[in-house]
Amino acid sequence: MKEHNVRPPRLVAWELTNACNLACIHCRASAIKEPLPDELSTDEAKHFVDELVEYKPIIILTGGEPLLRADVYEIAHYATGRGLRVVLATNGTLLTSDIARKLKGSGIQRLSVSIDGANAKTHDNFRGEPGAFEAALRGIDLLKNEGMSFQINTTITKRNLDEIPKIYDLALGLKASALHIFLLVPTGRGEEIAEDEIPPAEYERVLNWFYDRSKDKKLQLKATCAPHYFRIMRQRAKAEGIRITKETHGLEAMTKGCLGGSAFCFVSSKGDVYPCGYLPALAGNIRAKPFSVIWEKSHVFNDLRDPDKLKGKCRDCEYRTVCGGCRARAYAATGDYLEEEPYCMYVPVRAMRA
Repeated sequence: MKEHNVRPPRLVAWELTNACNLACIHCRASAIKEPLPDELSTDEAKHFVDELVEYKPIIILTGGEPLLRADVYEIAHYATGRGLRVVLATNGTLLTSDIARKLKGSGIQRLSVSIDGANAKTHDNFRGEPGAFEAALRGIDLLKNEGMSFQINTTITKRNLDEIPKIYDLALGLKASALHIFLLVPTGRGEEIAEDEIPPAEYERVLNWFYDRSKDKKLQLKATCAPHYFRIMRQRAKAEGIRITKETHGLEAMTKGCLGGSAFCFVSSKGDVYPCGYLPALAGNIRAKPFSVIWEKSHVFNDLRDPDKLKGKCRDCEYRTVCGGCRARAYAATGDYLEEEPYCMYVPVRAMRA
């Protein structure tokens, strides 16, 4: 049973398989083409779903490419039948009319399709496969034909930074339900393009642009792996004399920056549990321990839930409870997930007074 003083996870990203038909340059996963035999079995997957029922999180079926698991529909249908909201993240290239119908029939309520460029050249370069852009757009059309909700996910690097406004326009033109931007975290194959991570000044600029677009209210927007946004939102709202509410700033106003370990976790295809897919600080394995024990008792997760344990300027920052800094970037830079966020330009008031 869950402890009353530990909040349940709101989101669980579940890597159904590490396999993928693409080899994206920024992905945390390795490029294998077929699911491995040591991945969670269908029965193990259903048992994990049963463990999540008491918490009632949104389950994000991801990968790799989750459509490479033949039992993805069965797992989704089972979770939906247990009363859980299930969504799925895909690169979109494997979608067919039959697959779209099966996804809808399994109860999946939204798909995210990764679009990392406003044109084929940029996107295909990201995805490591010619034709990936057109295939993803065809997949989106198939989802629309089935009446399925979809969103666009975009990872921002130097390679596509100038195209972000055009990707926003593309999402509007496609009639996507949302646009989620992800700021590159240099882990996995992303380490190989660490030099493509945009510099701190560009983080500030693009997140301020994102804030401006959020006021247009044309599209649901969410910034992920970008905890700075929650500081910027409050700075801008204060300067404009606006009170932050769900009505004025959307769902982003109801959450905070880094959710790893406090409202979100990542579960690998082998059952390893991490704060997020970019922070390789192991909290436990669901084959060895019940998920509730991992979620509530893990040293890693309890560290991340305590803002008083943050170090450097993150510890001194007046925005630490709404931002928290990217723990994965801190870990990648220093080996310590509690260290200060290395890509934040903000100087806390306490530091200025010192």
